Amino acid sequence: MGEVIIYSLGHPPAPLLLTPVPPPLVSVPMAIAKLPRQICPNLYRFAPNRETLGGTAYLIVEKAGNILIDCPGWDETIHQWLNSLGSVRWLCLTHRDGHSPQLSVLQQALNCQVIVQEQEAYLLPHVKVCQFREQLAISETLTALWTPGYSPGSACYYWSDNGGILFTGRHLLPNPDGILNPLRHPKTFHWPRQEASVKKIWNYVAEKPLQAVCPGGNMGYLRGKDWVQWPQAL
Repeated sequence: MGEVIIYSLGHPPAPLLLTPVPPPLVSVPMAIAKLPRQICPNLYRFAPNRETLGGTAYLIVEKAGNILIDCPGWDETIHQWLNSLGSVRWLCLTHRDGHSPQLSVLQQALNCQVIVQEQEAYLLPHVKVCQFREQLAISETLTALWTPGYSPGSACYYWSDNGGILFTGRHLLPNPDGILNPLRHPKTFHWPRQEASVKKIWNYVAEKPLQAVCPGGNMGYLRGKDWVQWPQAL
C-alpha cells in the first residue's frame, strides 16, 4: 500500500442534525438485500459497486427528474426499483474510476443524460455525454463543480435540498477513524491540484448551507453511519 497523508479542511460552523428516515416499502422481486437504503428524504444510497472499485452511488429523487450520482451495481432488480421511483433524468459522474463498464447499458435502459467533466469525456466514446468545464447547474438544486486532483476530471456535486449535501466521489474520503479528508494514494493524479481543489470546494460551500457530506467510497470506515455530518472531520 502507498503512503496516506491526511489534511484537515478547516472549521466551518456547527451543523444541524439530519434525521434519517426508514426506507419505503417497494415491491421488487428478489435480491432485496441489494436494494438501496433511504438515508434522508429523497436520497438513497446504493451498496458498493465492485465494478467501480467498491464505489458508492446515490439516487436523488426530484420532481424535475431523478438523478444518479455515479454508477450503481446494475441488474434487472435495480432497474425495476429505479423505475418504481420515476424516471432517471441525469447520471452524474464524479471521477474516472466511477465509470462502470455497464455505463452505456445504464444510459440506454434509463434514457438518461450522462454528466462528466470534460477532462474525462474521452474515456466514454460509446456514451452520449454532457460535458462541463468549471461548473454546471444541472437542476435548480444540483450543481457540478470541477475538483481535479484524484483524477483529471474529478467532480463534486452540491445538492441544496435537505439543508445542503455535498457528494464528493473520491475527492474527499473517510479515513480509518471515520474522519473526512483528502487522502493521497499511488493512484492520485495530481496531489497539489487536489489540495487546491479542497480549498476551492470549501470556498464554495462556505457561502451555502451544508448539513452533510456523502463520499463515494470507504463507507465501511463510517461504521454504520449514513454520511459524514458536517463538520465532523473538518
